[in-house]
Amino acid sequence: MVKKILIFLSLLTILSCTSKKELGSEDRPIQFALVPGQDAAVLLENGKVLEKWIVEQTGLHVKMQVPSNFVAVVEALGSQRVDVAILNTYGYLMAHEKYGASAKLIGENLGRSQYWGQIIAKDPKIKSIKDLNGKKVAFVDPASTSGYVLAADLFKREGIKPAEVVFAGKHDSVVTMVYQGQVDAGATYHTPPENGVPQDARRLVLGQFPDVYEKIRILQLTGPIPSDPVVFRKDLPADVEKKLISALKSFSKAPNGEQTLKKLYHLTNFKDCTDQDYDSVRKILLDLGKNAQDLVK
Repeated sequence: MVKKILIFLSLLTILSCTSKKELGSEDRPIQFALVPGQDAAVLLENGKVLEKWIVEQTGLHVKMQVPSNFVAVVEALGSQRVDVAILNTYGYLMAHEKYGASAKLIGENLGRSQYWGQIIAKDPKIKSIKDLNGKKVAFVDPASTSGYVLAADLFKREGIKPAEVVFAGKHDSVVTMVYQGQVDAGATYHTPPENGVPQDARRLVLGQFPDVYEKIRILQLTGPIPSDPVVFRKDLPADVEKKLISALKSFSKAPNGEQTLKKLYHLTNFKDCTDQDYDSVRKILLDLGKNAQDLVK
């Protein structure tokens, strides 16, 4: 009887070991999330290029995904359904506060690891942000750094009170609403021009509206704040994290690496960072009387 029990326990042990797949294996790939900020198809297409590079450099199997919104990414990091993510700033603060996720890399663009917001308008009668009192303004999302929070902070300091506020969901949608006259102004991300060519959110609709740079003006910049981070879930094995960080930092040297990063989030590289790099953003929230989780209520 004892012998039978021992054999049974041995079988259970074997089954337990074989059913627990190793993270990074083909049966249990690393789940890598890309926070939606533009067209999901564009993100996934270019994310697959990054996915292939990580697999080649590390031998780890990776699966890219584009969840419906940043909150879904945050919650997936908390439940270990996502292991690593390129996340918006306030999404990161929320993931850190709730689930102990850590920012280990920060996006760079031509050596800059910070970015700005901008207030844009089309109506020539609107000459400054002061003219937005009583107007209709489009924002991206309540937790979008450049697409809402920085603008909200600026409006509060300048005493500007729009008559109506709408959330368009994406930066290109805000630009489109301004271009089509659905709103008087909008808030989006800003990136400095390169070789005299604008690189801000207006470029996202250039194919649809070739005259967007002439029609839509930048009224004022907001920021700067640290760029979006690459975030790792709590308790991710250290050896896996190290391999992922190394692959991500070398991606700009891959064939089409820089081009892919540009299409993803207008980046040229990743560099090391720590949680303390985002303390300046926490101060903005403090000035607004909020924390990261307040932005999704």
